[in-house]
Amino acid sequence: MDQITLSPRHLHAFTEVGFQVAGRSGVPGAMRALREIVALEAYEFVAYDPATGRHRSLVSDGYARVDGDAAEEYVRLDPYRRAMDTRTPLVMGAPGTERYFRRHLEPYGWRAGLTTPLFLTEGRYTGLLHLNARDPSAFLGQAGTLISAVSPTLAHVTDLSRCVIDPVGLPPGFHAVAFDRGGTRRDVADTPSSETVAAEPAMAELAREFIDSRELNRRGLWQDGTGRWHEVRLLRAGVGPHGALQGAVIAERPCALPYELTAREVDVITHVALGDSNPQIAAALVLSIRTVTTHLEHIFAKLGCESRTRLTTKALAEGLCRLLI
Repeated sequence: MDQITLSPRHLHAFTEVGFQVAGRSGVPGAMRALREIVALEAYEFVAYDPATGRHRSLVSDGYARVDGDAAEEYVRLDPYRRAMDTRTPLVMGAPGTERYFRRHLEPYGWRAGLTTPLFLTEGRYTGLLHLNARDPSAFLGQAGTLISAVSPTLAHVTDLSRCVIDPVGLPPGFHAVAFDRGGTRRDVADTPSSETVAAEPAMAELAREFIDSRELNRRGLWQDGTGRWHEVRLLRAGVGPHGALQGAVIAERPCALPYELTAREVDVITHVALGDSNPQIAAALVLSIRTVTTHLEHIFAKLGCESRTRLTTKALAEGLCRLLI
C-alpha cells in the first residue's frame, strides 16, 4: 500500500467509519464519514455469498437504477480479477472495463468511478464497493489509497457468512454453526465454528425442524459418532443479508453427563419428558418394565425429584434430554 500522510480530518473519518459500521447507523453513517475525505456521490456495496458462490447488490445510494446482473458481470472482468490479486482499487475506464462502464454507468452521467475488493483483516473476501461521481477528477490523488486503507472495515458490511443472534443467548465456551431452512451453513459472528456440528449431516434437518417449531430455544445432550457427549443449544437467528432469513444456531461444547447420569438414564429421562409411560419406555428401549422402574428410582435420587412432573420440568430447563437427531 502507498504511504499516506494522515491529517486529523483523515483520522477522524477513519474512526467514524469504523464506529458507524459497528453501530446502529451502519452503512449510511459510514459513508457520510467517508465523504469527508473522498468526493463520492454514489456508492454500491456488492456482497459475495460463500454459500452460493455468487455476488449480489446489497445496498446502494445515489443511483437512478442498479442493474440486477451487473454484479456477476463485473466480477468476471479480467481487470477486476487482477485487482483481487493485488487488493487494490480499480478505476473507471481502466483497460478491459470500458464496455461495462458504458453500459451501466455512463448513461446516467457518471464520469468517475472507483471499485475496490473488500477483504476482512484476516484475509477473507466478502465483496466489493463501487464509488462514483460526476466530476472526472473526483478520485485522483490519494483517493484509491485512502479507500484501500479503510476497506477492511467496510468489508464487514458485505460479510454474509455471519448470522445475527443476541449475544446474551450463547454462553462462553460454545462452538456454533448456523443454518437456514434450506440447510445452507453459515458462521456465527464472534463465535468459533463447530466442526463437530458441521460434520453431522443430520444437524441441518434438526435446524429445519427447530425453525419450523414454535420454540425460541432448545437445550439437550448429544452423543457424537465417537461416543463423546456434548451440551447443545439451539437458538433462533437471522441469517444472510442483514439477518433477513429465518435460521437457527446450533451451539455445542463437550461435557460429561451431569448428575453422574448414565447414557441409559438420559434415554429414560428423554422418554419421560415426552410423556411416555413405563411400558412405553420399556418397549422403546427394549428393556423390561422392572428395569425402567429401577432406572427411574436412580434418576429421582440423583436429581432430587419426587415425581415425573418435577423430573420433566427439571430435564427441560437444564437440557438433560437426549437430542433426537
